[in-house]
Amino acid sequence: MSDVRTGISGWRYPPWRGVFYPPGLPQRKELEYASRRLRTIEINGSFYSLQRPESYARWAAETPADFVFAVKGPRFVTHMKKLAGVEAPLANFFASGVLALGPKLGPVLWQLPPSLGYNPERLAGFFAQLPRSTGAAAELAARHDERMDGRTLLTTTADRPLRHALEVRHGSFATAGFVELLRAHDVALVVADTAGKWPALLDVTSDHVYVRLHGEQELYVSGYDPPALDRWAARIRTWAAGGTPTDGTVLAPPASRQPRDVVVYFDNDVKVRAPFDAIALAERLGVAPPDDPDLPVGRHREVAEQARTDWPGIARTGRGEAQARGRRP
Repeated sequence: MSDVRTGISGWRYPPWRGVFYPPGLPQRKELEYASRRLRTIEINGSFYSLQRPESYARWAAETPADFVFAVKGPRFVTHMKKLAGVEAPLANFFASGVLALGPKLGPVLWQLPPSLGYNPERLAGFFAQLPRSTGAAAELAARHDERMDGRTLLTTTADRPLRHALEVRHGSFATAGFVELLRAHDVALVVADTAGKWPALLDVTSDHVYVRLHGEQELYVSGYDPPALDRWAARIRTWAAGGTPTDGTVLAPPASRQPRDVVVYFDNDVKVRAPFDAIALAERLGVAPPDDPDLPVGRHREVAEQARTDWPGIARTGRGEAQARGRRP
């Protein structure tokens, strides 16, 4: 049976306070709150800098037993080294505490920069270095360099499968050869909705599908109206059942059908719209977590309903964060 989850990219954003998070909710409680409204969250701080084992352990402890985190791989690997000569950086990343998530560790996301075009040899070399289990990740972590001394976690409580997904942002990747290369290495192609700015491919390349929704009309700003959410819900049902959607670009249809797990992360409307869209999509798919009677709700449902019809006001709430973050990756 397929596991389908909808969630958000990150959870700590000041404009969400009093909009998604109830007024007065302590900042330290934000992950606990979000993880009970949604069933998965993408950790994106790991893209900007290596986190610490105690942080990963705390995040695991604050979330429900059935929760799943995706972890974004470091930009030092993807944007600075551009996937070449990355054995030590990969070891440092997996030594930094990722394994402290235990059974809550989901797929690892690798996002390439728009300047990096399709190079099959470089990709194949990178894919060959990726650990495919937490045991293999621990072995790789043990090869970290001296910069990580005193701040590592090099063990895992069990040897679990480890999945990887790749998001591309250069037009040269729109080729069937790229899709087949991903399948050969069992790496999921990220289905990315980027308001038409970067490739939007619906190909299935692994036993899981990783979706990132950055905005339908304007990158990081646009919300998803009910018809758009209905379209994405239909695609997700098709993927979960083993099919391939026919309402978009598919470069190389898979040879076989099999049920697939699907994770969806909203990264739109300068982060303010994202949780409401994720909740609305989960409700359409019947995968929303049950209401927690002990969780402070405040104006959550009222604001969520308003947000469905008042996108301009919600968007204005988030502009300050966009300016603070500067250019988005």
